[in-house]
Amino acid sequence: MIRIATAMLASSFLITAPPTAHAADHGDGPTVQSDPPADINDLFAWTSPDASRVYLAMTVFPFSSPNAAFSDQIQYVFHTGSAPSFGASEVETDVICEFSATQSIECWVGDAAYVAGDASSAGGITSSDGAVQVFAGPRDDPFFFNGSGFGATTDIVAGAAGGLAFDAAGCPQLDAGTSNALVTQLQTEPDGSPAVDDFAGATVLALVLSIDKELLTRGGPILSVWGSTNAR
Repeated sequence: MIRIATAMLASSFLITAPPTAHAADHGDGPTVQSDPPADINDLFAWTSPDASRVYLAMTVFPFSSPNAAFSDQIQYVFHTGSAPSFGASEVETDVICEFSATQSIECWVGDAAYVAGDASSAGGITSSDGAVQVFAGPRDDPFFFNGSGFGATTDIVAGAAGGLAFDAAGCPQLDAGTSNALVTQLQTEPDGSPAVDDFAGATVLALVLSIDKELLTRGGPILSVWGSTNAR
């Protein structure tokens, strides 16, 4: 499950397998856009192949310059909840990171782990017990977005909307040929040539953590994750 809201992105997955979940949001309202270090682009969550580690990544500050900085007035938070099954009550564990004006970071994983220091090198920093590793710094935007193909697809849908039938859930009923044509357009340029990544070369600030799974799954193997940026 993936849901997207203003400055908030969410995903849920079974932590005993190594799936990847992500969500993207590169255009927010004026309030968030006026504070770029608080503007979330993407949230990614996945596990190591042996499911012993959980990887969490949040990117902020869309289309930033290479010398952009995280805000010392913002908390960067991964909200996690673990449960024994889907729909069951969750045990919540927040992963909170804060920066100083000099970009030194402090991160807390609930009340179980803490790490602090300069996390801007490629290897980041690791807590004394090895349970948490964190990197924070500028990176190429990891999200692939075919803007012109997406625009052409929305134009096709808008033009056909008047003749579409909808099911009880409000979803359009498309035949296989139409559905395949729309998927193909999303994956190509309007002229049918290979898709171009409109985010290629764009810089974002990336906050990436590797966390011992046991710190996040006290309530069970189903782990939900959503992210927020909050004024301190």
